Amino acid sequence: MTGHPHLIQIPRYDSLTGHDRTKAAGNGSGDADDSLQPAIIWGARGHAKVLNEFLPQLGYQVVAVFDNDPQATSPIAGVPVFHGAAGLDVWLNSHRETQITGLVAIGGQHGGARGEVLSLLRSRGVRVPAVAHPTAFVARDAQIADGCQILATAAVCTEVRIGEGSIVNTGASIDHECVVGAGVHVAPGATIAGCVKIGDRAFIGAGAVVLPWLAIGSDVVIGAGSVVTKDVPDGVVAYGNPAQVVRRAA
Repeated sequence: MTGHPHLIQIPRYDSLTGHDRTKAAGNGSGDADDSLQPAIIWGARGHAKVLNEFLPQLGYQVVAVFDNDPQATSPIAGVPVFHGAAGLDVWLNSHRETQITGLVAIGGQHGGARGEVLSLLRSRGVRVPAVAHPTAFVARDAQIADGCQILATAAVCTEVRIGEGSIVNTGASIDHECVVGAGVHVAPGATIAGCVKIGDRAFIGAGAVVLPWLAIGSDVVIGAGSVVTKDVPDGVVAYGNPAQVVRRAA
């Protein structure tokens, strides 16, 4: 598990955007709204739709989507799609006068890929903040690194620390004093009890439960609905109730 030298406290919505999130509204189309800041999304699948739904409430409007797949089409009506780093560079060259915010819509067991795209965006001068859905709870003393996403009705409780590019998905909860590495994905409905440590790029499946004071290694996959009752070493797949290691992770 890596350290967390660059953790930041996630801003509250009003200070993040300068907008009244109760008034900001997105129309879901490609029509520009001058009251919203431009944002781009890397990843042309369903997770992009999830982000697009609430970004206007944080003061952002998605103006372009990017994906490495040359066959990818835009998941957001009216928003164009561009392909690969070359497409990103062409697009950014035509928007040099504007500060662009970027988000990575790559979910699942792809924490390493999220980290690579975050590095790419940052190298091009794109801002990559942490964002939280307006219905999520994020404790004031939680520390959330750049590129993290806290989605609808999720809870991140007191003194939690989360590394870069991690996702706390819909309805998931991370209780007090947990330390979560970079590129982690806590899937919908998963419950992480207090004082748990989770290594980089781990994936905690939907509805899984991790009991308190345990350590989950890096590059681990915990199966959906599993109950983790003991430490899990690096680089394995574990599932069941109680969860058992079944193989090395691919």
